[in-house]
Amino acid sequence: MAEILAIKPAAIEGPVVAQLDKGVLRLTLANPPANALSLMVMAALTAELERAKTNKAVRVIVLSAAGKVFCAGHDLKEMTARRADADHGKAFFAETFAACATLMQAIVRHPLPVIAEVDGLATAAGLQLVASCDLAIASHEATFCTPGVNIGLFCSTPMVALSRNVSRKHAMEMLLTGETIDAATAKEFGLVNRVVPREYLNQIVTKYAQTIASKSSLVIKTGKEAFYAQAEMGLADAYAYTGRIMVENMLARDAEEGIGAFIGKRKPEWTDE
Repeated sequence: MAEILAIKPAAIEGPVVAQLDKGVLRLTLANPPANALSLMVMAALTAELERAKTNKAVRVIVLSAAGKVFCAGHDLKEMTARRADADHGKAFFAETFAACATLMQAIVRHPLPVIAEVDGLATAAGLQLVASCDLAIASHEATFCTPGVNIGLFCSTPMVALSRNVSRKHAMEMLLTGETIDAATAKEFGLVNRVVPREYLNQIVTKYAQTIASKSSLVIKTGKEAFYAQAEMGLADAYAYTGRIMVENMLARDAEEGIGAFIGKRKPEWTDE
């Protein structure tokens, strides 16, 4: 039986459902049909990510969604309603995009790997959510787009995550046309890792997650942090930085155990130290 995180009963009925099973924390967007990133949803998701940092039972995080849409991006109805404010919504818009930036960076900077399980449409900030995750596995029915240009609102913040996943030409193609791409094209572009039949999506994502969960959490944390840090450096600085990281990693107890187990042809026993 799955272990449920210690959260208030109201949270279970809220926009994000958290469930922990065998080291894999599944965070499900549960506000269909759109699963839009309202301020409430973004706050709830950010809070769950923060809570996971202190739960030693959590080793991998999966982001999924209920319903036929993975995530339709920002809640445009919520944002439009605030045009009636004295400042025509300016403060609320700034708050919304700041909250979104905080959420996306919380995923990238999180010490645990985050996997997007995508079934259905991921659009605008919903695509941004997928692109911000470390891995993304999609069903054949999944679709993706940055359609802001079609409604007079260029997808500038989704562009940040998108352009760090796909080539510039592919990113600009999506941003300038606003057209929807299918899962196969998303894989070709580099937005997702794998495309699988819908009926096997959960099973395959769980297998990926459990495989990663079986590794040393210290080593995974070290590697993820180093990956994103070196990606923003020049070549020489990246090698100097990762060289220092490798030295520190070699001195860790789990590196000694892992190498010893490899040489001794036995299964390592991780201490996450």
